[in-house]
Amino acid sequence: VQLQASGGGMVQAGESLRLSCKAPRFILSVFNSADMTWYRQPPGQQRDVVASITSSRTTNYADFVKGRFTISRDNSKRTWYLQMNNLKPEDTAVYYCNVLTSTGRNYWGQGTLVTVSS
Repeated sequence: VQLQASGGGMVQAGESLRLSCKAPRFILSVFNSADMTWYRQPPGQQRDVVASITSSRTTNYADFVKGRFTISRDNSKRTWYLQMNNLKPEDTAVYYCNVLTSTGRNYWGQGTLVTVSS
């Protein structure tokens, strides 16, 4: 397994979660040069981009999470994060991490379920 996603769970509206996507088998140079995107797929809906971070730490967010979610990376731990604050019921979804390396290889994590109750 190249990517290990974790951190999902069941919370109430207004609470927070932090998702992690770890790439323990990436050599450091590959990790450092990779771009990473968090996606989410609500039940019965399509998979959408939530946030992304490049190797140079440029970030982008979907409008529906701006101001609430923060994407980051810790190169020393080979891990990307998605800090999710002020969660809403509509944030309920399976969250996936996706990594694109500088050589064009594409990897998906296994998904982690986030459930937000009102």
